[in-house]
Amino acid sequence: MRNLYARLLTVSAFTVFSLLAFWQNAYSQGVTSANILGIVTDTKGEALIGANVLATHLPSGTVYGTATREDGRFNLPNVRIGGPYKIEVTYTGFETFTQEGANLSLGQNFRMDIKLNDASTVLGEVTVIGIKNEIMNSERTGAATNIKKEAINALPTLSRGLNDFVRLTPQSRSSNVAATTGSGTSFAGQDSRFNNLTVDGSIFNNSFGLASAPAGQTNSSPISLDAIDEIQVNVAPYDVRQGGFTGAGINAVTRSGTNQFEGSVFYNTRSESLAGDKAVGTAISKSNFSIKQTGFRLGGPIIKNKLFFFINGEIERRDDPATSFLAARPGLTGDNVTRVLASDLDQLKDFLKSKYNYDAGDYENYLLNTTSDKAMIKLDYNVNNSNRVSFRFNYLKSARDVLASQSGSFNGRRDNLFAMNFSNSNYVINNDIYSGIVEVNSIIGTKFSNNIQFGFTANRDYRSSGGGVFPLVDILEGGRNYTTFGYEPFTPNNELNTDTWQFQENFTMYSGAHTITAGLNLEYFKFDNTFTPTYYGQYVFNSLQDFYDQANGVSNVELRRYQLTYSALPGGALPTATTKVAQPGAYLQDEMSLMGDKLKIIAGLRVDVPIYGNTALENPAVTAMTFKDENGNAVKYNTGELPKTNPLFSPRIGFNIDAKGDRSLQIRGGTGLFSGRPAFVWISNQVGNNGILTGSLRVDNTTDYPFTPDVTAYIPENATTPSSFNIAVTDPDFKFMQLWRSNLAVDYQLPLGLVGTLEGIYSKNVNNVLYINANLEPATGKYSGSDGRITYPGLGLTSTAQNNANRVNDNITDAIVLKNTNKGYTYSLTAKLERQFEKGFYAMAAYNFSQSKDMMTAGSIAASSWRDNSTVRGNNLPDLAISDFDQKHRIIAALSYKLEYLKHASTTFSLFLQSSNYGRFSYRYNGDMNGDQLTSNDLMYVPNNASELLFEEYTLNNITYTVAQQQQAFQQFIDGDSYLSSRKGKYTERNGALLPWVTTIDFSVQQEFFVNVGNRKHTIQLRADFYNFGNLIKDSWGVGVIPSNSSPLQFIKVDAVTNQPIYHFSAVNDALPTTTTKDDISLNSVWQAQLGVRYIF
Repeated sequence: MRNLYARLLTVSAFTVFSLLAFWQNAYSQGVTSANILGIVTDTKGEALIGANVLATHLPSGTVYGTATREDGRFNLPNVRIGGPYKIEVTYTGFETFTQEGANLSLGQNFRMDIKLNDASTVLGEVTVIGIKNEIMNSERTGAATNIKKEAINALPTLSRGLNDFVRLTPQSRSSNVAATTGSGTSFAGQDSRFNNLTVDGSIFNNSFGLASAPAGQTNSSPISLDAIDEIQVNVAPYDVRQGGFTGAGINAVTRSGTNQFEGSVFYNTRSESLAGDKAVGTAISKSNFSIKQTGFRLGGPIIKNKLFFFINGEIERRDDPATSFLAARPGLTGDNVTRVLASDLDQLKDFLKSKYNYDAGDYENYLLNTTSDKAMIKLDYNVNNSNRVSFRFNYLKSARDVLASQSGSFNGRRDNLFAMNFSNSNYVINNDIYSGIVEVNSIIGTKFSNNIQFGFTANRDYRSSGGGVFPLVDILEGGRNYTTFGYEPFTPNNELNTDTWQFQENFTMYSGAHTITAGLNLEYFKFDNTFTPTYYGQYVFNSLQDFYDQANGVSNVELRRYQLTYSALPGGALPTATTKVAQPGAYLQDEMSLMGDKLKIIAGLRVDVPIYGNTALENPAVTAMTFKDENGNAVKYNTGELPKTNPLFSPRIGFNIDAKGDRSLQIRGGTGLFSGRPAFVWISNQVGNNGILTGSLRVDNTTDYPFTPDVTAYIPENATTPSSFNIAVTDPDFKFMQLWRSNLAVDYQLPLGLVGTLEGIYSKNVNNVLYINANLEPATGKYSGSDGRITYPGLGLTSTAQNNANRVNDNITDAIVLKNTNKGYTYSLTAKLERQFEKGFYAMAAYNFSQSKDMMTAGSIAASSWRDNSTVRGNNLPDLAISDFDQKHRIIAALSYKLEYLKHASTTFSLFLQSSNYGRFSYRYNGDMNGDQLTSNDLMYVPNNASELLFEEYTLNNITYTVAQQQQAFQQFIDGDSYLSSRKGKYTERNGALLPWVTTIDFSVQQEFFVNVGNRKHTIQLRADFYNFGNLIKDSWGVGVIPSNSSPLQFIKVDAVTNQPIYHFSAVNDALPTTTTKDDISLNSVWQAQLGVRYIF
């Protein structure tokens, strides 16, 4: 720890010394305000020096004041967003200028070039050039989206989360499924964890990276929608003051109190009675569910014009259907009927209860519960015309039932057409958040301004599972999961405490046409993570009968796999991995207004310096070992060495051209480096997986570990010196995420208040993430025949012999290395039309075409991230392929119209349309067909003719499938799919299969009745929000298509004569499949409605 502080102090001292000459008002990591600027001249165009400029935020009485400089220019930085504003300019001997009505958006530069009339002349028309449109704005260089309070209040939302609004960004990728805040939204083809979310400037990410957003695991929004004033999404801001992301910077600003007491109370409800019953004519399996939301907000003055408060609270209780799949029963048909027999599951549940007194739970028609309680308080203090202080604190406590993890399963243990798990193998995740920030804004004379932010956020995440302590048991049939029961494998002792501290000291200096900016940003993260996967053991049986046999005392039953993690600390103490990271950053920038302010150029350099605390422990046994990299070269690793301090340089340059001088045609763009944070769980993996804190066992095809409900049965006697374990290490030269992003755009003012935009963006990875297993021996063989892929030494072997053949060091299960790769890119082309909210009307439509390629998508667990990739040559040799975050086509449109009538009523209609591909997926083999001990990761070879492959006859449920039948059905399976047909004679690609388009329309209608009592308006609002409204009109509309079987071939063995793999073409519901996709007959595909009532005063 002392070493971390010493390095941080050294870097910070150097940074501060470098910046003493220049200061800024910085947006820093997140935008929180707007700016007013311009030039004051006389009617001849001569600059007026020392003219007084006052801007008053009328609702709060907040006054901002300055004077013009030698060139007549003035700046009022860091002013409150919203309005209306009253702007006054006075100068001795000249008429006073006054303008009211300006409303400012987040990050906007509101420009006013003012000509004052001589007081001795008759007052004529005052000339004002005002930039009132946040799109046609000199501040805009790259792609950005502003979502104002009017849109937040009007547009449809079921989740009441940010995702329902950031989807207005054309370059975003969000699900067509009824919005849930936890799923995350990715931007510009990047991992959704690579976004930077700030609220009032405070870092509000899930920095550890277990979800895309804070409280994402509980599908909860970290802050109430009623507390949000405006949201801004920046995909390519060339202002170096904005950093911390390679996806998008999402900045949200909360409401503040005003001079008038204002508030609201609401109640929303949703249930199965407000949801459709059919999709494409087929009845869906719809359990009872309930969602209830209650909340309030209140703001007002404590001292008029000086001190204001805003408070908000919200409670949500919801019960969602866990699954739409049903177990097979005689006479039961439908696309949601699995191969799993209800009689098997009923018998198994009874057996577990009678034999072990263990309750496995339910397997269908049960609910997942979610609770969420949140609150916020904010204070704003206007010290004087030049100084303002704000403080915000918010709190969230949330919990959610979650289906069992798929990781480590054999083609998925969650409910699907092949498998059904019991509910007590699921888990409960808790996400609690405590966050506060203080901000001080000051204007110093006419040339300087000052901004200070200090914030702290505490995240507390922990898990539990139902049914009591019991080993996790996966039962296979035909080589893939059939059913699962027991304690969820990643839940035992799972706890994460995250503390985030941040500080910014920012200033601005104005000099003629230049705004010279510089800033300092300090961040500190501390993570205490306890994570012991398979702590209670994981047994994988090849069949249900095998489990019964072993449970009843039959010996020599071969397990497909046994896996266990145990504490290697004295007394079995829980192993907690502590990770500490500090990141000081500095930036220097010049904003130049040239050609009579028609050309703006912004050029700057940002430097961020990640510094790791010395919390990793060296395992001398590992240090003495030799490993192999992906090319088979000998390498050494030290579990006690975290990455070096590698500075991240982010130079950027952007421009904005007012082509006609009247802001009717704007050309903008830029290029530069963007640096983000990794998911810090990737670094924590090394701290926690070193062979000192824990030991592990993983043995395939073994009879050495007979099943027992005693979870401690196979913990070694010498647990403190484990004989086998896994490690995770990080390349010493590993750097935070970086990419080079460029864009070019044209905005044109069209009739009817519309703005048309054409925009192109290209991003090239500089430092992205890549995992390899340095304990895997290189491939040594190759298949014969058309699928001539390489194979690994363990092919055809079992148990310990296979482990020893594949492992470089026999006692290391995996040695997962986190590295960088520069392979990967994203491009997008966007066309957009937009009309801003005005007089109750808003309209927007956009089309985005994009492609994103990368090497892999990293999860939260090092070993699983490596194992879960999809490859041809093995996971140490991945190929560049379509990213999980690719969105090839996306059309969006939003419309809102408010009609007032009868002086006491209004009706608002709003909709959001999205039309896009429903997703992507990969065709892979089921089983380990190349001998690297990874299942379900090998991409499939598509033969020119099915007869090229070797099949083996098999019998399932008393039905025999001959070789000829399998060949014929598989050929039909290929020919009926356009993607597979295009890959004949080739391998399938990761995410190569593109699902068809689906179009959904979300619709909202609000009916308001209001009366005025004195000078106060009281409103009753009735509201209905519809997800997938088109499905209410026709049950075939808005229905997605999903893969029916993406792993159709089960690898059986290698033919000893031909050296070719032998397969089974897997039957589904007692038949060989001939189609590759099916309609998504679930709650996701039918309409849903939410009803609400609100009182506003």
